[in-house]
Amino acid sequence: MRIVVNKYLIGRHFVGIALWPFIVVKNSFLKEDEAFINHERIHIRQQAELLVIPFYFFYFTEYIIRVMQYRNSQKAYLNISFEREAYFNEHDLDYLKTRKPWSFLKYL
Repeated sequence: MRIVVNKYLIGRHFVGIALWPFIVVKNSFLKEDEAFINHERIHIRQQAELLVIPFYFFYFTEYIIRVMQYRNSQKAYLNISFEREAYFNEHDLDYLKTRKPWSFLKYL
């Protein structure tokens, strides 16, 4: 996994994104934010266990379902199972050492 800085990252709300096998961040100071990087590493693990392309399919499908459910894009994003797992565990820097495969399913 490699961290790449790209100040032109699309979207004003994006400060970083996990694009297997890279973590792309908008600002170099984010490389030092352990919780943020751990959050993105959790996404890298999720992507790897779903063989990357299916991850994006399920992620965006769940996002569309959540938008219809909540009628609010931010609330929809925060309730995607992949995001819920990552946000809930981002401060536990040892989480990936003990994480069981497919753990995001607990957050559906």
